[in-house]
Amino acid sequence: MKKSDILRKLASRKFWALIAALATSILTAAGAGENTTLQVTGIIGAVGACVAYILAEGAADASNNKNE
Repeated sequence: MKKSDILRKLASRKFWALIAALATSILTAAGAGENTTLQVTGIIGAVGACVAYILAEGAADASNNKNE
């Protein structure tokens, strides 16, 4: 991966939305204590955020490759 690709990813709004979702999910799971429901919700939120990011990046890459 080129340096310009990494810089483009770091400037992406999708990437920062992923970071915010992961942080929120991790803080929810970590601060839940003995509450299993909150822990599971935090884990599901983190996994869901990662899946959504992967799908969005895949769609963007497919669109870029189609236009080239």
